[in-house]
Amino acid sequence: MELILKYFPELTGDQISKFKKLETLYQDWNLKINVVSRKDIDELYLRHVLHALAIAKVLKFKTGSKILDVGTGGGFPGVPLAILFPECSFHLVDSIAKKLKVVNEVVEGLGLTNIKTTHSRVEDIKDTYDFIVSRAVAAMPTFVHWVKGKITKPQNHDLKNGILYLKGGDLREELQDYKTATIYNISDFYTEDFFETKKVVHLPLKYRG
Repeated sequence: MELILKYFPELTGDQISKFKKLETLYQDWNLKINVVSRKDIDELYLRHVLHALAIAKVLKFKTGSKILDVGTGGGFPGVPLAILFPECSFHLVDSIAKKLKVVNEVVEGLGLTNIKTTHSRVEDIKDTYDFIVSRAVAAMPTFVHWVKGKITKPQNHDLKNGILYLKGGDLREELQDYKTATIYNISDFYTEDFFETKKVVHLPLKYRG
């Protein structure tokens, strides 16, 4: 928890309380339904929570923003971002029902009212969003195909509406066809070794009516 406060010292008392509660909820539920590896559950704040919040170092979502989290798994990056941005709405989607059961229990345990979850393939989601977030669920060309047509038209942020993607390693080949993509090194925001090769990729997507 100290890690979160180190990089996000402006948290409210309510946000601190929710972030503290996260660990117990995930540890309890992970014993019943394994959604986070044992090694990772011991480093939940570093490997999952802080990693998810790297998106907030690239962009502060404005009040009323709608964000889709694709392949949310155990609720990352969506749940930590929803705690950080209580005035935004988050839609967490995954094709594996048991993972969403854990997410739903965590959301209920935290009393988060700005998250909805859907057990579905993302291609079947009909709504549109300001931003689509995810953590390395597929190569970018595949991911772009999945989320085509799901971006809203009005632009309210300094960054253009589109994808904010958490990914690691050398991305040059994967992103060679995306000239508008911007890569942010998470190591520019956080000093921990875990983030040395990790990135946030912003890829603007055009609205398609």
